[in-house]
Amino acid sequence: MAYRSLLRVPGAAFFPLGFLARLPYATSSLATLVLVQAASGSYAFAGLAAAAQGIANALGAPIAGALADRHGHRLVGTVTALANAAALTALVVASHSGRASTLTAAALSGLTQPPVGPLVRVHWSRLLRARARPDLIPTAFSYEATADEISFVAGPALVGLLTALGPTAPTLAAIALLVLATLPFALSLAKGSTESRQDPRAERTPLPRLPLVAMFLAMAAMGTIFGAVQTGVTAYSNESGHPGSAGLLYAVFGIGSALAGVACAWLPARFTLRRRYVTFAATLLLGALTLVAGERGHVLPAAMAVAGVTVAPYLISLYALTERLAPADRATVALTILCAGGPLGTATGQALAGYLADGHGSGGAFLVAPVAAAMAFLLAVTVVLAHSARTRDQRSTGTRT
Repeated sequence: MAYRSLLRVPGAAFFPLGFLARLPYATSSLATLVLVQAASGSYAFAGLAAAAQGIANALGAPIAGALADRHGHRLVGTVTALANAAALTALVVASHSGRASTLTAAALSGLTQPPVGPLVRVHWSRLLRARARPDLIPTAFSYEATADEISFVAGPALVGLLTALGPTAPTLAAIALLVLATLPFALSLAKGSTESRQDPRAERTPLPRLPLVAMFLAMAAMGTIFGAVQTGVTAYSNESGHPGSAGLLYAVFGIGSALAGVACAWLPARFTLRRRYVTFAATLLLGALTLVAGERGHVLPAAMAVAGVTVAPYLISLYALTERLAPADRATVALTILCAGGPLGTATGQALAGYLADGHGSGGAFLVAPVAAAMAFLLAVTVVLAHSARTRDQRSTGTRT
């Protein structure tokens, strides 16, 4: 019923394009690894190129978000889609032209990546508020989290299928999707009355720095878990003698998360965002511990399914809290700052888990996940307690006044 109400909102027909528009991001890292490894013959250099792409994306996304808030989503979405298509084309050419040019092109392809996730979430928020349906924002964010998870399952699978046609095929497919899906999606953002373009000369509302830093760190912790799981699953598959099963195991993880994301639309309103944040941070920790136990008990596929269920609810709470704390004219940059924590955390998780996997196998790699999840839980408790204390102080001040 909740999703049916969402689809009935006038102007909501953009969401199929919004799903396809995020596929280039979901394929980019693995497509770059495949392309550069085939051209250079080095897995280490391919990993370096993918890392350059991810770090550049983490740096570029907040800049794109700030420009979108100032100059409009349509302009920034259109420019980044075209620029990213050009950068990926340059990467295909540069991969056969030397290592320096390859790293430069990889970084440019990360820097110009369209911030589809933040753009589509802000668009939902503005659309639903304009239609007097802010109660549907959590439902929209649940759908978006589910779409993210499906894309991150479909993206690597698509890369695997296209690699059979040649190492450049996945990157060429990403370029095609940027032109045929991301670009039309960006152009659709100008329709209706939801495009909140601001006067570039107007004074901007300041961002709430400490809460936003907390959300960034929370997303970085989630990214660290992703990086650890990716590395742990790869090591586990190699140890078991079935290296091709890594993608299947990670798909189980993503499907569990997607199903949980769908279910979040039916959470009662009395289950407030802050309660959800702490609760889902706790379940994230339990899920990470399940991975360690599953690896040791040789039941990792079942553990991946259980752990996956804890991911989307936590991510949805982060997006919803960030959207709520951000000023209306800074919502896009706030969400892109949040998202920037993901690739940085993933790179950290991959590095730490890779180091432990070399010395202790997949079991060592998976240990990074509960450590990151414990940090996420402690951060959630700290944030909620700080908010409660601030609320009490405000009430006390109001009473004295």
